[in-house]
Amino acid sequence: MNAKLRDLFVTNIMAIVLGFVASGIMILFLNKNPIDAYYVLLTSILRDQYTFADIFVKATPLMFTALAFAFTYKANLYNIGAQGQFYIGAVIAVAGSLFFENILPSWLTLFVVLILTVLGAGIWGSFIGFVKARYNANEFLVSLMSTYVALAIMNYLLRTVLIEGKGEYPQSDPLNSSVWLPKIISGTRLHIGFVLAVLTCIGIWILLYKTPLGYRIRAVGYNAEAARMSGINSKKIYILAFFISGALAGAAGFTEVNGVQHMLVQGFNADIGTAGIGIAILANGNPIGIIFAAILFGALKVGGTIMGQMSNIPTSIIELMQGFVMVFVILAYFLRTWLDNNREKRKLQKAVLK
Repeated sequence: MNAKLRDLFVTNIMAIVLGFVASGIMILFLNKNPIDAYYVLLTSILRDQYTFADIFVKATPLMFTALAFAFTYKANLYNIGAQGQFYIGAVIAVAGSLFFENILPSWLTLFVVLILTVLGAGIWGSFIGFVKARYNANEFLVSLMSTYVALAIMNYLLRTVLIEGKGEYPQSDPLNSSVWLPKIISGTRLHIGFVLAVLTCIGIWILLYKTPLGYRIRAVGYNAEAARMSGINSKKIYILAFFISGALAGAAGFTEVNGVQHMLVQGFNADIGTAGIGIAILANGNPIGIIFAAILFGALKVGGTIMGQMSNIPTSIIELMQGFVMVFVILAYFLRTWLDNNREKRKLQKAVLK
C-alpha cells in the first residue's frame, strides 16, 4: 500500500470514528447512553428488507451530487452549486413527466425526461463554467449564488404553473405511476435509479482515467497554464466540466422525483448538495469510492432516523451526526494534503543533499 492510499484509508477511518465520538458526546448531554443509541442504529438498518433497501435509496441521489463536485474538482474547479442544479433537474423532471405521461409510452417518457433533465441541468451548470472562462469569475461564489437563483425559480414555479390542481399548497400534482422508476425489489422503495447511479460512477471513472477528454480535464486541474501551452483549451474544459457536473446533479433530481417523491415539494432534500461534497471528499474524488461513501451516508440517514425514533432522541441529532462526520472528513482532507506536502519536501531535501 503506497503512502497516499494509506493516508486516505487511515484519515477517513479516523474521521468517521471521531464523528461518531463527537455525536456520542452530544447524546450524553441528552442523558442518553450513546452505546445503546449506536446499537439501535446498527441493528435497525438490518432489521428488515424494506429498511435495508432504503439505504441504497438514500445513497442514489448522493452518488450523483458527489460526482458533480468530484468531476469539477478534477479540473481544479469547485462546484458548490450542486444543490441548485439538483433543483433545476427536479423541476424539469416533474414538468416533463406531467406533460408527457399521457402522451408517450411510460418507458419513452422516462427516457425523454431523463435526457431533458440532464441537458437542462447541464446547461444551467455550464453557465458557471462560461463566466469562469470568459470573465475569470470565481466559480466557488458563482456556483453558490446560482443555488439561490435555482431555489427561487423552483419556488416560483411551484406557486404558479406547477402548483397542484387545487392551488392550495406549493407542490406539484403527483405523477402517474406509469412514469415512476421501476422497483428493483418488490415491497421496498429501491428503484432502478440506484443501478443508474452505480453505472454512472463507473462511467465517470472510465471517462476521467481512460479517455483523452479525461486526461485533458485532469491536466487542466494539475496546471491550467501548462495545459494551455501544450495545446489544451482550458476555457472549453471549464465549460464542459461544469456542463457534465450540472447534468450529474440534475440526474439526482430525476431519480428523486420519479423514483421516490413522485411529485415536487417546495424545499425538499435541502442538504443533498452539501452531503455530496462531504461524500466526494471522503472518497478523495474517486468515482468508484463515491459508491461506497454514499452507501455509508445512506446508512447514517436511515439508521439515524430509526435511532431517533426508538431511543427517544430528538431527530436533530441525525443532522448533527452527519455534520460531525462531514466536518472531520474535510479536516482529514487537509491533514492528507499536509502529510503529502511534507513528504514531497523531504524528498526534495534528500535530492538536494545527494
